[in-house]
Parts: sequence; C-alpha cells; structure tokens
Amino acid sequence: MNTTLKKPQDVNTAAVVSVGLIGGWLTARETGIRPLGLVPLGSALGWAGRSWLAKRDWKVCALLSALYIGAFGASHPLAKKIGAWPSVLTVTGSVAAAAYALSDSQ
Repeated sequence: MNTTLKKPQDVNTAAVVSVGLIGGWLTARETGIRPLGLVPLGSALGWAGRSWLAKRDWKVCALLSALYIGAFGASHPLAKKIGAWPSVLTVTGSVAAAAYALSDSQ
C-alpha cells in the first residue's frame, strides 16, 4: 500500500471541490448534525488550496478559496428558491468550472 501524498500539481482540484461541497451537504443532511458537514468541506478546501498554491500563486489560491466559501454560503439562500439539490449542484458546478479554468487547465 502506497501512503505517499500525490504531488499538488497532479491533483484534480475541480473534482476535489465537488466532493467537498456535495460531501459536506450530504454529511450535514444525513447525520442531522449541520456542523459535521464542515469536515469534508474544510478538508477539501485544504487539499485543493495546497494544489492551487503550487500550480499558480497565492492570488489565485485566495480567489478560488473565496469562491468556494462563497458558494457554500450562497447555496443556502439559493436552496430556498430552487431546492436543495439544484442549489448544491449549481454552486458546485460553478466552483468546479472556476477551479478547472484557473488552475487545473494550466
């Protein structure tokens, strides 16, 4: 079994932020403990942020981190308008597209 971490330059951050946002929402929903959703959400941000910093620079890392956190916050009021699943998928798609465009495709 290999226990070494993948190089930050090789991480697909679009997939990581997708898992973080969807996984955080599902964790909170299924456990009924909303703060527990922050575990996958924060873990994914840390993992993606490490890669953004290595692939680009601190400015892109800060921008993508702000988009990720903002998407989490925006999903709540958006869910009241379009529903929970559509809201989570909308914000996740937006952040994943930004991560791909600004980091993964470089």
